[in-house]
Amino acid sequence: MNRSVAANPIVQAPHLSQLAEEGVVFERAYCPSPLCVPSRAAMMTGLLPSNNGAYDNAGDYPASMPTMAHQLRRAGYTTTLAGKMHFIGPDQLHGFERRLTTDVYPAGFDWIPDWDSDRRFPWYHDMSSVFRAGPVRATLQIDYDQETAYAARRALTDAARQDRPFFIAASFTFPHDPFEVPRQYWDPYEGVEIDDPVIGPDANPDPHTNRLLAMIETDLKQPSPEEIRAARRAYYGAVSFVDDVLGDLLATLRHLRLRDDTVVIFTSDHGEMLGEHGLWYKMSPFEGSLGVPLIIAAPTRFQPRRVTTPVSTIDLYPTVVQLAGSGDSATNLDGQSLVPLLEGGSDHDPVAAEYLAEGLSQPQVILIDGQWKLVRCPGDPDLLFDLEHDPNEVSNLAGTGLEAEARMSEMMDRRWNLVELRGQVVESQRRRRVVAEALATGTITSWDYRPPGDGYIGTGQDFWTTLEAARLD
Repeated sequence: MNRSVAANPIVQAPHLSQLAEEGVVFERAYCPSPLCVPSRAAMMTGLLPSNNGAYDNAGDYPASMPTMAHQLRRAGYTTTLAGKMHFIGPDQLHGFERRLTTDVYPAGFDWIPDWDSDRRFPWYHDMSSVFRAGPVRATLQIDYDQETAYAARRALTDAARQDRPFFIAASFTFPHDPFEVPRQYWDPYEGVEIDDPVIGPDANPDPHTNRLLAMIETDLKQPSPEEIRAARRAYYGAVSFVDDVLGDLLATLRHLRLRDDTVVIFTSDHGEMLGEHGLWYKMSPFEGSLGVPLIIAAPTRFQPRRVTTPVSTIDLYPTVVQLAGSGDSATNLDGQSLVPLLEGGSDHDPVAAEYLAEGLSQPQVILIDGQWKLVRCPGDPDLLFDLEHDPNEVSNLAGTGLEAEARMSEMMDRRWNLVELRGQVVESQRRRRVVAEALATGTITSWDYRPPGDGYIGTGQDFWTTLEAARLD
């Protein structure tokens, strides 16, 4: 979800607004990588893609790598996943005891980029999502998120029946392209003046932006102003859909008398450009793609406040471990606990992010330190933005002799060896292509998760005992 959209007064999201009033809002939260798999893998492991190996949307990481779910399970929590997590590989749990739904995307090596060539893969994004945006009666995304919402509500009810503390991840594919929503979420925006992108496609694009524009094929056909507004309207409707789901889950917590003792975290794996700089989808280091909402609400534990210090969702692993009191310090992570900020502090290390997937052939790394953002990709000129005075990221200040650039460049040099990192990424791509070709030959065994049916009263179960165990007064 785009961070600025979440706070946009045009967007109808009353439950999200209420949660923001009750919780700690991190106004400058970032994802560790502006792409689904690497961002979620980093959030689960507390490690950047360069350190966990999940470089792209076909990137796996070892089953031996601890996740926040492992840590909470060790601490005695039930760990349940409902919805999307986009794990790649045969381990489709990574510490979760129960997974209530399948995933919405493939768990195999279907989407491996190739930095050895400039070929275009059929699974690349194109502009079709923008051109056909609007209301629909049904889509796979809608079906999936409705199933996930039901599963999450049932998981909360199951949690209320148990004595163990619980961790439930309810993860939805909305808001996401394709920009298609049920009419009930399209119609409320009828007559609403949908805002246009602030920065058009002619704002002196940098090389990476040009590559992304070509990759999504904006050079073949540009969307009309009406098509741009329709896509943005549909995205706003998808946010409203998620808002309704959030409202239902919060109401379920209250109904089950769990709300006061539950920490609620709302965030996203990446943003959405929505036409800014002419770009759509993610994959960009700009704020629209890299910035995400982050709210942590525990009214009996933390006073509602707004934090302007830059943070990352990679910080959630050590944060959740500390909040759970698991006794594990979660050291040697790229993430840093947010508990000091939740308790009123303001200090935090600079935020690091990486993009190591399609649309380039060299690692792109990003560092955010206070008001400054530095972007580096070998072969491209550096980008330096003053986000305080240039929030739309129009004026590249790299090479103008600013102290911030020298300081942050030194930090980048200490953190990353980009030559070695490129070698690691390319080797991973080559290795996975060999495995993917082999696994597509002969008898095929899918890694896609198929949840076992819990059922209700099964063969051999005592009827009355089972009924009584499920009853909550």
